[in-house]
Amino acid sequence: MLKIFRKYPVLSYYVRKILNYFLTIFGALTITFFMFRLIPSNPIQNWIKGLERTYSVTIEGGEAMVNSYKEKFGMTGTLWEQYTRYMYNVIFKLDLGPSFIAFPTPVEDLLAAAIPWTVGLLSVSIVISWVLGLLVGSIAAWFRDSPVSDLITNVSIGLSQVPSYLIALFLVLFLGYQWKLLPTRGAFDAQYAIGWNWDFIRSVISHSFLPALAIVIVSLAGWILSTRSLVISNIGEDYLMYAEAKGLKPRDIMIRYALRNAMLPQATGLALTIGSMMSGQLLIEAMFVYPGLGQVMSRAIAIFDYNAMMGVIILSVVSVMTASLLVDLLLPMIDPRVRTAIKA
Repeated sequence: MLKIFRKYPVLSYYVRKILNYFLTIFGALTITFFMFRLIPSNPIQNWIKGLERTYSVTIEGGEAMVNSYKEKFGMTGTLWEQYTRYMYNVIFKLDLGPSFIAFPTPVEDLLAAAIPWTVGLLSVSIVISWVLGLLVGSIAAWFRDSPVSDLITNVSIGLSQVPSYLIALFLVLFLGYQWKLLPTRGAFDAQYAIGWNWDFIRSVISHSFLPALAIVIVSLAGWILSTRSLVISNIGEDYLMYAEAKGLKPRDIMIRYALRNAMLPQATGLALTIGSMMSGQLLIEAMFVYPGLGQVMSRAIAIFDYNAMMGVIILSVVSVMTASLLVDLLLPMIDPRVRTAIKA
């Protein structure tokens, strides 16, 4: 086996990345489980203790009911037995247990209902901010000595330091309450039936505009600054001077050469950002009462529903690690420099 890996270093690279993927997810599951279960007290335990005090003595069969709830929440047996049972259920059955915030709804059903809203909101926002960041950042870099470039850079630096919830609050106060241009709560008007009809789609778009705008503004600043830095580092390279000597227009040199060379690390960053969107935008979704994963996490934190919190965290870890793995597996195929480094 070792001889095969030495003979085929690219294969060894792929195997290492895949093993690291599974080991990291397994480690994250383990740490998350013990982090929540070792907390001395939580509302679920207190609720079960209340059931014990109320029903186990005064009502016939109350003790059996309490034991049934303990079993449903995976609280029977030793901590090791709870851990092995939880890991088996998660890995082999995809069973995250019941949610306390919507009992007896399973956590996976709760997440399945929230994922489309988070994916719809964040995917569009992230892609828009990424495309605009590439274009504006490359312009700021190419015309780096102009007043426009200074303005773009300074505004981006300022916005990158502003928390997203403050921008969201500003948008809510002015566009929502003062000027009454857009709705500020929920994902759609309750008067419309959910389905592929124009009234419902229009309502979803209008309700998602403010939270999406807040996410775009915050993300855009980071993409502008990183793109500007990458393009500036390429200015003065021999291939750009050769393109200029060939008589190409400055616009073509900027887009086809400088920006294109800077897109590879930015594409990697985009993949990781899309992977991380499964954690939701907690504060923004909570502020707009948007029914995504961030809202689920906010409700779970409020009453310490660790099954739901662990579900969101696990989903976030898996999505980030999957995006990272895909990037690692694709880089040797699209970048010769990576293949050379692996074979070295």
